[in-house]
Amino acid sequence: MNETDDRQEIRVGFEDLRSLLRAIFANNRTSAETADILAENCAGCERDGALSHGIFRIPGYVDSLKSGWVNGQVLPDVERLGPSFIRIDARNGFAQTALAAADPLIRRIVRETGIGIAAIRNSHHFSALWPDVEPFAMPGYLAITAVNGLANVVPYGGRKAVYGTNPIAFAFPVEGSPPLVVDQATSVMANGEVRLHALANTPVPIGTGVDREGKASTDPHAILAGGALNTFGGYKGSSIALLVEILAGAVTGGQFSFENDFTGFPGAQTPKAGQLLIVIDPNWGGSTNFAPRLALLCNQLLEAGQDRLPGARRFANRAAAERSGIPIKANDLQRLRTLAGG
Repeated sequence: MNETDDRQEIRVGFEDLRSLLRAIFANNRTSAETADILAENCAGCERDGALSHGIFRIPGYVDSLKSGWVNGQVLPDVERLGPSFIRIDARNGFAQTALAAADPLIRRIVRETGIGIAAIRNSHHFSALWPDVEPFAMPGYLAITAVNGLANVVPYGGRKAVYGTNPIAFAFPVEGSPPLVVDQATSVMANGEVRLHALANTPVPIGTGVDREGKASTDPHAILAGGALNTFGGYKGSSIALLVEILAGAVTGGQFSFENDFTGFPGAQTPKAGQLLIVIDPNWGGSTNFAPRLALLCNQLLEAGQDRLPGARRFANRAAAERSGIPIKANDLQRLRTLAGG
């Protein structure tokens, strides 16, 4: 296969991609359950066009597992500490596995009390956040989550990285439409997107980050090699990053982003983080017509000139993939097959 053929896009079915990824995870020290969960998550990101968290992440997953930095076999500890509060110790496993273990209890608590709060610590989160919240919006709940990570973002006016990209996500039900889903980093750009720019040798926009000397840079290689990202929105975005750091790194009993230390684990990439998830049944607040009210708000946004709603592109990509498959470059697909042992 020549270079042109290597870059040709091949359409792959979701189930085929998920099976391929499941084999990769199973071949690299994960339990069958964790392999299923991570494969579903990663294939879903690729299908929905969230490419910085799709198959692009597989080498990072594999290297982290091989290094022993993350435990792909462990089962999380889930405790209900009160009417609405759940504490989850992921025990150095993946956050998605911890959340899946707690999901039935979270939903039961929301039905019983109207709100469920899950505090996850000692977990590794290496994916997008929308898959964590979107499933709760399907039955009519609203969900909000925040996660910290590896320190690679400078606080506003600071000189060294303290925060992770510290994303926050939320999903709300909308009558007659897919859920309203927002998933964004509190940095100007997600770290995975910077890495994609580095692979393509293309500059990032002005204001994205700084080099190791603290000087503004549009070179993704300089930002990744000892530099750092900026928070979005100046001091206002920095305040939101601080909020995420407190919620995910302190309320959970986890660790702060700057406490991640990969020393002794060459190749490790998955940040050991904390995550806070809040799920609410809006009917308990007196809003018996919550989803129709959100539909009204969303229509007003579109009428005001907003070209699309948050999450709409992902749902459009998902529908397109269901019709004609997920586009993957031939060389990327071959690398996945090699990792899967095929």
